[in-house]
Amino acid sequence: MAAARTEFKRGSRWRGPGSRFRAVGRALRLPVTGTARGIRKATHAHGAGESGLGKLIELHGVNGAGDVMITVALASTVFFSVPTDEARGRVALYLAITMAPFTLLAPVIGPLLDRLPHGRRAAMATAMGARAVLALVLSGAVVTGGIELYPAALGVLVASKAYGVVRSAVVPRLLPPRVSLVKANSRVTLCGLLATGVAAPIGAGLQQVGPRWPLYGAFVIFVAGTVLSFTLPRKVDSARGEDRALLAADEEHLPGPLRKRGRRPGLRTVGPAVTHALAANAAIRCLTGFLIFFLAFLLRVHPMTGQSAAVSLGIVGVAAGAGNALGTAVGAWLRSRAPEIIIVTVVAIVLGAAVVAAVFFSAFLVACLAAVAGFAQALAKLSLDALIQRDVPEQVRTSAFARSETLLQVSWVLGGAVGIVLPLNGALGLSVAAAIIAAGWLTTVRGLLDSARHGGRTRPRVA
Repeated sequence: MAAARTEFKRGSRWRGPGSRFRAVGRALRLPVTGTARGIRKATHAHGAGESGLGKLIELHGVNGAGDVMITVALASTVFFSVPTDEARGRVALYLAITMAPFTLLAPVIGPLLDRLPHGRRAAMATAMGARAVLALVLSGAVVTGGIELYPAALGVLVASKAYGVVRSAVVPRLLPPRVSLVKANSRVTLCGLLATGVAAPIGAGLQQVGPRWPLYGAFVIFVAGTVLSFTLPRKVDSARGEDRALLAADEEHLPGPLRKRGRRPGLRTVGPAVTHALAANAAIRCLTGFLIFFLAFLLRVHPMTGQSAAVSLGIVGVAAGAGNALGTAVGAWLRSRAPEIIIVTVVAIVLGAAVVAAVFFSAFLVACLAAVAGFAQALAKLSLDALIQRDVPEQVRTSAFARSETLLQVSWVLGGAVGIVLPLNGALGLSVAAAIIAAGWLTTVRGLLDSARHGGRTRPRVA
């Protein structure tokens, strides 16, 4: 009888309402937990989980999601909610405020990172936490339209770029065995793009609820990012064997024990291939900054046939994002094969696309140019990373990544400034775009081809 009662109780518990509620809860949690397990499996593949790269990939996804939430909120407030002339004035003011700090960031963030190599996790957490606080400040400013909108937005941008600089310096410390730096960077970048694509429609939906809500979402995301920053391995903060890098082309200015006495070091020590590749990347980054701001205003006044301004911008944005994702995927496949030739080729391709779009201006060609520019930016940046890995001594490689990233951001800001001052004439604007990329290609093609012909500095590569 006792055994029968025990069996009856067990069956009752299994068939009781509590069991049914738990079964329903498990069924509801399954899509979330299953998705989380799938993401974790993808980000931790090929040894990334053991090395800590997987956590950095996830952190970069959080960073991209938070940034796009703020972008959605600011675009709706600064850009779409006011007349075109007033919007141009607001964006011009925003870029004018932005340019001066970035001009200072180029010589400041690199040396600062050199002097504080043991605080990279804290630096990334600070960048995340600062954006969380500024998102709350912006949530009030987007409603009142107060002047605090601009310094707060500037603070968000500076914190975002500071995170990018530190992240570039961290990746080499977390490379799994038999994974190249180019492939690791492509995985980090691709995760950021995917997170941006997922978060953008969510931010747009929150914007329909109210202008504050995307910023509240950004606050939650960046708080999570602050916590995740401290889960990175402790070796991120290690600076053993590192020195400061100077962006120079001759070895007589090398830092540390390789520095020759009697000569003051300048920004010229990473080798000619890297400096030419950096110049080509700067031209592409300047082009993308120009296209973002010029096309934003052009398509607002002259949207695609049968489409609203918002939809027209969305089409161009999706094309650019798809091109960027494709470039990242191709970069992972090519790894570090002939990076000089890759840079020369993609810059020539985007130059051709810009010339065609300027001569035969149409909405379709504008979208194609955006896609080609996104593809070229991703692939050229990965090739630049490969050259830094190949030609820059290990003890200064981290600093070289930090400084090159900052200079590329300055180029983007300068391109955006050119984009908002031009008249809204499509053929004229795209002619200027072609001129920007032509200047970068013509000034670097010979040096890159010479470097490819001589093989650069012979250094072992990671397969």
